[in-house]
Formats: sequence, C-alpha cells, structure tokens
Amino acid sequence: MLAGIGRIVLWPGGSLWVARQVGMVPEHAHHAIQISLSLEGRFRVHARSWPESRETAGMVAMPDRPHSFDGCGSTVAMLFVEPNSLQGAALRKRFAGSDVALLSDEESEAAATYLRNEYLAGAPDLRLAQYAKGAICRIAGNPQVATRSDSRITAALKWMRAHLASPIRLQDVAAAVHLSPGRFRHLFVAQTGTSFRAWLLWARAELAVVEATKGLSWTDAAQAAGFSDAAHFTRTCRRMFGVAPTMIGFEKATAIKGTTPP
Repeated sequence: MLAGIGRIVLWPGGSLWVARQVGMVPEHAHHAIQISLSLEGRFRVHARSWPESRETAGMVAMPDRPHSFDGCGSTVAMLFVEPNSLQGAALRKRFAGSDVALLSDEESEAAATYLRNEYLAGAPDLRLAQYAKGAICRIAGNPQVATRSDSRITAALKWMRAHLASPIRLQDVAAAVHLSPGRFRHLFVAQTGTSFRAWLLWARAELAVVEATKGLSWTDAAQAAGFSDAAHFTRTCRRMFGVAPTMIGFEKATAIKGTTPP
C-alpha cells in the first residue's frame, strides 16, 4: 500500500493531510482526534467494537482509539485536532462515548465542499488552513459550549513543540509551567485525553513526516524530530499511522482523480 500525500498543512492545535489514492491502512491509534472527509469517492473504516468495516464519506476517531482504514483508492482529507484545543474539547463533547463515529453523507459533504474547492484550486497553505479549520468547526459545533483548556497545558504543549528535537522529560515540562510532576501528569491526561509519552511520540512522528516533505531523508527527518534512530521512528510511524515511512509517497500534483491539476 502506498499512501500518497498531496498536501500537509499544520497550524497550532491541528493539521490537514490530503491523501490521494489511499489503500488499506492496518489498525492503528493516535493521540489526535481524526476527522476524515472524502474529497472523491468513499472509504471504509473499522473500529474494534464493530463486527465489520463500514462505508462512509466522513468519520471522526477519538484519541487513542484503535481503528483501521481502507481508502478504496479515493482522495481523503484527514484533519487532526489536538484534544485539548477549543475545537478538540467540542469534538470530545459531541462524540463522547464513541470510539469512531460516522458522519452522515450530508454533513460530510457540507464540511468537505469548500475544502475540496480550495485544494483543487491550489490554494496557499494559509488559505487552505482557514478552510480546514472551518470544516472542523462545522463538525465540532459551537466550541464555546465545551470546557475550556487549561492554559498551563496549552503552554506546555507549545513549549514541547519548540523543543521536539531535544530530549524532553516530564519533570522539565512541568517546571516550565510551574507545576509539580505529579500534578502536571494528572492534568495533562485530563486535558489531552492521552499520556505525556503518547503525545510526545505523536508530535515527533508528525514533525518527522513534515520534514520529509521538505526533502530530508527519513533518517535525517527522524533525527530532526528528536527520535533516537530511524528504527524508533519507523516503529512509531507504524503504530500511529498504520504504515511504515517508506510506504508514504509525496506528490506535487493536487488534482483529484478525473480532474485536471490547476
């Protein structure tokens, strides 16, 4: 299986990955809330609690919930949202009790329409990020009704992202936001829905993939993201994304099947 990545756009609290001609991705789990929206065709998803996979045009996977994914050769926009962000809190409130939730075709299309148009038009990253955030807000609903994130954890995540290339210890991050290690550990899990180590591995894996899109080798990208070696990154990538780094192909073209690149 080759997962073709057309675009990757990151912003504080989230990211957009446009995957083209996606095939079967084995069971995996990740820290971020994942929203998948079909830009062309439909895909299939399977959660552990389901007897069999289900076909859909849109789905939402909660943090650290194992699921498998079959893109069926379609083009999919994958939106990753930090659980402790305002939108993440709203998503967790709306889909509480679900491991993986399927969206109706109507809701999926409403969220994907403008994002699809901007992607096909070759919109710059800033504009594409704006429409990706709009799709997230449309699905999350009114984020103001969700519990607000603790500013200390938000600051901790910002600090960690700035130091991903260096060794990061829980006690050092706790000290940076003026919390005891025990209090920080408890608050971190409560706010993000995942453990400190799981978040750190996710952030580093995401950064390594982004660095690879800039032309670095997988070995250099892993080092730039703070992994001890390429083997550690490969194991993490398989666990987080369901594929090895060498199975991810980067594409310059942004056209969806059956269309002409802009």
